[in-house]
Amino acid sequence: MARSGKPGVPDNPKYRQVELSTLVKHHDLVGRILQELETVPPGSALEIPLVDVEIGLPNIRSAVHRGATARALDIETLADEKNFYVFKKASRPKE
Repeated sequence: MARSGKPGVPDNPKYRQVELSTLVKHHDLVGRILQELETVPPGSALEIPLVDVEIGLPNIRSAVHRGATARALDIETLADEKNFYVFKKASRPKE
């Protein structure tokens, strides 16, 4: 494999490099959303302005769903041009 001027760095990297600070912001945003979601009453939603979501709607939606599943939260999501909504589902009565 051909080498660049730096040891251990390939000339044609396969993966894109990202700054660690970007990942920390993403993790913090998802954590704050999930923490607030635990406090809202069932049947309520959080409204997250998309302008605050630097990682894109598909990524934040996926991350929130994974985090909610890990915390056993039953949620739904919805988005429009300006906002991302996370709904805490109301409990269904058991039959």
